[in-house]
Amino acid sequence: MYFPSPLISALELKQELNNPQLIILDCTIDKVGQSLKDSPLTLIPNSLFFDIENRFSDPNSKLPHTLVSEEIFTKEAQALSINQDSILVLYDRWGIYSSPRAWWMFKVMGFNQVYVLNGGLPAWIEHQYAVSEHYASIPINGNFQAHFTYKWYADKDYILERYKNNDTYIFDARSNGRFNGAVAEPRKGLRGGHIPNSHNLPFEVVLNGNYYRTKEELSTIFEASNSSGTEQIFTCGSGITASIIAFSSYLAGHQNIRVYDGSWAEWGQENLILPIVS
Repeated sequence: MYFPSPLISALELKQELNNPQLIILDCTIDKVGQSLKDSPLTLIPNSLFFDIENRFSDPNSKLPHTLVSEEIFTKEAQALSINQDSILVLYDRWGIYSSPRAWWMFKVMGFNQVYVLNGGLPAWIEHQYAVSEHYASIPINGNFQAHFTYKWYADKDYILERYKNNDTYIFDARSNGRFNGAVAEPRKGLRGGHIPNSHNLPFEVVLNGNYYRTKEELSTIFEASNSSGTEQIFTCGSGITASIIAFSSYLAGHQNIRVYDGSWAEWGQENLILPIVS
């Protein structure tokens, strides 16, 4: 079974709950200054926890949320019983926040049968579907094998090579104030401003509350940027909200997209002295 779109509805998920290939992953992380750790755990039934912050981020990196190697990703994904033929549905308890990051991570690791639940847990609850207070047990290791796919990925060196090119369009998902350097960065030791020739698209623009805007609305947003037909690179503070707008571009029909893994947490470092406009 294949869902017709990478973005699925709560109803579509409910109809497939008995599919033996289906694996539901809660991809929730804390927001800056906000946490759900002290809230009662409410989940879609049979969920497993996809731990972006710890198991799927490099603990040796000084940057937040840095991708792990394909070997570690393979090991951790197998520990979640993920197989090569699994169908993955990703959600987060905020609505739409960190689940697109997990979607991008699986794409980078060469896995295609991965979908995002539109509206996340709030959408599921809105439909009054059953919920659980516990994660499901993990029966056996899966046979998932990661294969790092560079066409989805950008690092600092790739940005330096491409940011002056006319066929590369860089979107920054941070707020307008942070993009222009008028508002201080939430992380210490970072300069204000943005990558030269990048364009501001705050991630909230592509959302309608907890949901993504329609494909038509998203197409209009990207058409207004005159970015159609070019390579698109997405950045933000640490690679999380960049993935929100990268996924929205994919929904709008763009295929040549990359997320800058280090994002402003790397580019804005005072000691790197990288080109910045403010």
